[in-house]
Amino acid sequence: MTAGTAPLLLLAMPQMADPNFAKAVVLLCDYTEDRAFGLVVNRQMTEPARTLIRTEPAIHVDPDLRLWIGGPVQPHSTCVLMSGAQGPEEETREVAPGVLLSVSPALTLQTLQAPPSSRTRVLVGYAGWGPGQLDKEIAESSWLTLDVDPALIFGVPPEQMWETAIRRFGTDPAMFQTSPGVH
Repeated sequence: MTAGTAPLLLLAMPQMADPNFAKAVVLLCDYTEDRAFGLVVNRQMTEPARTLIRTEPAIHVDPDLRLWIGGPVQPHSTCVLMSGAQGPEEETREVAPGVLLSVSPALTLQTLQAPPSSRTRVLVGYAGWGPGQLDKEIAESSWLTLDVDPALIFGVPPEQMWETAIRRFGTDPAMFQTSPGVH
């Protein structure tokens, strides 16, 4: 890959040994010579957000809301990923057409208190790679790349997203070999 190729979706190959990325679908938001930044978009937490969120002053968190695991880096940081066509505002940017990312604490608090939406999610943590690390993983066949599709991210249940994405290549996920190397 070359710098500036983001945004893309990264699909973990079956041989991915890191449990943080087993069958992960990662929205690669930034890719430069120095680093890569992405968000796992198919890992919803099972615990209700209200059991995990502690704010001062306390807020009422919607009882049905679930947080999403964006990745293993900085697991106490949050961001809001949403589907929309509105232009970026302060602390919000368009990552890909129809996909917005916000680091606004005010928007995070607002989202936590609203009824859950399939078009908006609060993620904790992110996925990050140092110089050359992601290139090496792609060369080792650890990831497939796919164009970003908001309908896949926001319209497919998280437990079905990886398989749905793999099938877009016209491939049955069961056909992938699980050993490292070129496929």
